[in-house]
Amino acid sequence: MILPSTLTFLVGIAEHNDRDWFQDHKADYDKARENVLEFTRSVIRGIALFDATVPADLDPKSCVMRIYRDIRFSKNKTPYKNNFGIGISRQGKNFDGAGYYLHIQPGESFIAAGSWQPETQQLKAIRQEIDYNGADLLELLNNERFVKLAGDLSAEDQLKTMPKGYPADHPMIHYLKLKSFNAVANLPDSLLTGDQAAEQVVDMFETLHPLVVFLRNAVN
Repeated sequence: MILPSTLTFLVGIAEHNDRDWFQDHKADYDKARENVLEFTRSVIRGIALFDATVPADLDPKSCVMRIYRDIRFSKNKTPYKNNFGIGISRQGKNFDGAGYYLHIQPGESFIAAGSWQPETQQLKAIRQEIDYNGADLLELLNNERFVKLAGDLSAEDQLKTMPKGYPADHPMIHYLKLKSFNAVANLPDSLLTGDQAAEQVVDMFETLHPLVVFLRNAVN
């Protein structure tokens, strides 16, 4: 489970995002990070049971993202993130295709599975797969458990115009216009701090796993 103290630390860093506060609470950060690493280890082991591409012994340190922000090219100069981001694939957070993401932030935690802003060749391959095998995508998206958990693919990241090579009246145009292919589900704080948190998160990822398989098959 995620300890309440971990969420408390994140609330604190959101309210006091400066180096002095962070140094004064470095011990709280270290405890929170260790808690997130252990939680990630449990989630990795669970995912490995249904996704053979994810090693059960994958080091959680390769999955948990740094809390330090890169402010070199950002107008936002706050030095720290107010969340823990966790990317899980065979290469940890360094995705080479579709995978899983866990975001821990008080009141705004969520999971996501799929492919976020794939590079050009992968994007073309995914669109071609949707064009050729749209019925397979619709079948998994219409699965009762999938719909109950995520509803549909996120439409947050999509083209304003038609993708090149596809007509406006294409039956799958809604999905062909996407630039990212992700299913997202919110995580209440009460779920994350519950005794069965890791098991529940793994179960959610397993529900979204068919989307990951579809996207991987598209680029392989």
